[in-house]
Amino acid sequence: MQIILMEKVVNLGQLGDVVKVKNGYARNFLIPQGKAKRATQAAIAEFEAKRAELEKTQADVLAAAQAKAAKLDGLMVQITQKAGVDGKLFGSVTNADIEDALKAHGFDVERAMIRMPQGSLKQVGDYPVTVSLHSDVLANIVVSVLGEAVS
Repeated sequence: MQIILMEKVVNLGQLGDVVKVKNGYARNFLIPQGKAKRATQAAIAEFEAKRAELEKTQADVLAAAQAKAAKLDGLMVQITQKAGVDGKLFGSVTNADIEDALKAHGFDVERAMIRMPQGSLKQVGDYPVTVSLHSDVLANIVVSVLGEAVS
């Protein structure tokens, strides 16, 4: 299906690109989320009329994400979990736990934005975690997992 992108989509294209994608991807994800429209002549003409407005909106979103990343970059978040004597956690620290800790620090991030390359954290220690605030903006934080003695 031919679609016109209404915003930048990672691994697909920039704002205004006309691309061919699988029907299900367009119908079930891109179009309902407002990221794309079917590439008809009318839709392309409508897009060209609104192009400046859409580019300004995208620039504002990018600037807000960069400002948030500047505040978030380098932040150390401490999370305390019950752990055994050897430092192995009972359970694990997931992106939901990191989301809650960031909300306690006053940062509003979604769970899906938190990238944990090594999966959930199961040991006491400091771990680098990436927060994807925008397709072009990444913030690196450190999650410090502290062990709590079990009585």
